[in-house]
Amino acid sequence: MSRFAREQSVFVWEEAIACDHHRPFLEHHPFPEQNVVALRPRLPHWWDEAAKQKALAALLDGLIASVAGSISPVLWFYTPAMFGFARHVEAAAVIYDCMDELSAFRFAPPELKALEAELMDRADAVFTGGWSLYEAKRDRHDNIHPFPSSVDGAHFAQARGGALPEPDDQAAIPHPRLGFYGVIDERMDLGLLAAVAAARPDWHIVMVGPVVKLNPAELPHASNIHYLGGKTYEALPGYLAGWDVALLPFAINAATRFISPTKTPEYLAAGRPVVSTPVTDVVRHYGTLPGVSIADTAERFVAACAAALALKPDDWRPQADAALATQSWDDTFGRMRALVDAAVERGRPAPEPRRSAEVMHPAIRPAGRRKPFDVLVAGAGFAGAVLAERLAVGSNARVLVVDRRPHIAGNAFDHHDKAGILVHRYGPHIFHTNSREVFDHLSNFTAWRPYEHRVLAAVRGLQVPMPINRTTLNQLFGLDLADDAAAAAFLAGRAEPVAEVRTAADVVISAVGRELYELFFRGYTRKQWGLDPSELDRSVTQRVPTRTTTDDRYFTDTYQAMPANGYTAMFERMLDHPNIVVETGTEFDDAARDVVVDHTVFTGPVDAFFDHRFGPLPYRSLEFRHESHARRRFQPVGVVNYPSEDVPYTRITEYKHLTGQVSPSTSITYEVPSATGDPYYPIPRPENQALYKRYEALALARRDVSFVGRLATYRYYNMDQVVGQALATYRRLVERGIVSGAAATAADSSSAAALA
Repeated sequence: MSRFAREQSVFVWEEAIACDHHRPFLEHHPFPEQNVVALRPRLPHWWDEAAKQKALAALLDGLIASVAGSISPVLWFYTPAMFGFARHVEAAAVIYDCMDELSAFRFAPPELKALEAELMDRADAVFTGGWSLYEAKRDRHDNIHPFPSSVDGAHFAQARGGALPEPDDQAAIPHPRLGFYGVIDERMDLGLLAAVAAARPDWHIVMVGPVVKLNPAELPHASNIHYLGGKTYEALPGYLAGWDVALLPFAINAATRFISPTKTPEYLAAGRPVVSTPVTDVVRHYGTLPGVSIADTAERFVAACAAALALKPDDWRPQADAALATQSWDDTFGRMRALVDAAVERGRPAPEPRRSAEVMHPAIRPAGRRKPFDVLVAGAGFAGAVLAERLAVGSNARVLVVDRRPHIAGNAFDHHDKAGILVHRYGPHIFHTNSREVFDHLSNFTAWRPYEHRVLAAVRGLQVPMPINRTTLNQLFGLDLADDAAAAAFLAGRAEPVAEVRTAADVVISAVGRELYELFFRGYTRKQWGLDPSELDRSVTQRVPTRTTTDDRYFTDTYQAMPANGYTAMFERMLDHPNIVVETGTEFDDAARDVVVDHTVFTGPVDAFFDHRFGPLPYRSLEFRHESHARRRFQPVGVVNYPSEDVPYTRITEYKHLTGQVSPSTSITYEVPSATGDPYYPIPRPENQALYKRYEALALARRDVSFVGRLATYRYYNMDQVVGQALATYRRLVERGIVSGAAATAADSSSAAALA
């Protein structure tokens, strides 16, 4: 706050203090050198909670009117407890700086969780005091950021010089000294302190800090345990200078589950080795440093302290200093300042949108059919757009692209809905690939937002990771499988041998057994395909692996990202070329009758191209129900699967996870498979493949037509596979001399330069 106070006035509202006066009032305690004013409300001690809340709200209103006037303040909450009397304030931005899981502390108000839920919903940005707390709350807000403890290195480094005077109340305590400073409360492992003191009566434990929420009688007392009370921030280096080892003797309980002790970097900056119990964030961020020891029992804690006492500064300080070099409060302030400024900016009235969701794209030009074309491309999805761009840029071909839908981008089409959320009209499209060629090619037309997709499955009242992994097994069966080997052994014990793996059911049952098959796969597959897994090719379930690790990413590809401005914007760039004319809302047959071209690229259903000569190929379709909700988060991850046949939809997608947008509203899509409608998925059955082979023979005989994409080749391709197929098709066209490749090298360079 002192850094924010350099730029604007900061008022710190402290907890109310009971008094004997019959009227409430607000004490002002200015700190002019820091431009900070501490505010201490005083309330009659006999008032009930409702009267207190009403008075606090009135005092807050009076303060804002007197110091801010018509300017809306930024409200910064360190605790939800104060949101009750401040919820009515019209703020430029609301920040929730969540330093601890306060609801887990002793004597926490019962209403704290409800207040936090309300505050999270109102907050424009949420900061957490460490990674564990971030991981616990990240699914509850769309603009949440972890800020592990920073350190004022110069302040605490004073303890290294040997020049600080010994505090009077510590001077007489013998060495070796093992010290702790901070609040002494239910988070302390009091039994551990007693055990260390008893095991090594020659060591002296120095406890600096106020005792809170504990009866002094609960504290361990011994001749070598010294309680020195609370000290100022300025005095701490003086105490640290006299310690040989610094302690973090926290109990491992609900109150410490998410803590990220600020003391850890402060101890290290002071040049003191640290011994800690296994607090998650201490282990995560500092556990590998030679100056930090982690011990989970009293015996190991004593041994770790003995080892720390034997350390020489050169053994560990260089590594600690290197780790601390990136943890300055100035850096933390800079990142927070940017997030606060962005939150304030979002709160200002937005300009009129460039276009509504229903307005088609200005990059799409009506075709001048009197102009001759070299190539006709049917379909403006991935296959058609990639080939159109390659033909126009690489071969200087004149290309007409037609699509029966009123937009480009095929099933990847996205647009901003009425809530302002970028949604995928035809369900979620998550880009991932191992192909450097594919990623580099698309990078000519878009910047990327890194995104690793995660999916949960709703089973037995739980939401567990999908694909099945070790976490899934532990949550579902109440297990504690500690490593890959234990998970593999558990799955092997459930697997049922199958003589010949032929069907989708065989794949799963042979790997994980019938119970997991029925929980996760059978119902979902029946809904998705309208067929039992035993009637489908094994390729259906081979796409979804089973893991023994805790990796909860849905994909493990090298490149995982979303187009920074959406798929439609990427397609607009791809098709924005003088040699390309795009007509949407146009049937291929109509265009084919009106133009004469040397070559055709067809990306629609191959059976439709040949007028269903051998009968229609079976496809599965989808229906989508799009909704917007006035809440920041609808579900913990981008997609939640619903395998049960009792639920009509297969999954719910929440798009803000994919796009990274920050908004008080969110948009979702329910996905319901259907036997009728636009074709989406070729149904993988042997008889369907046999029927396709007859159409494939017709297609191979047409040298004047290239059949590309999922529908034209009757294959279940991912987006990157379609792009790769289109690029390979272009190369074959050049090799066969159907189109020229003379312009390709220059075109690749100019295309890459265009994005830059």
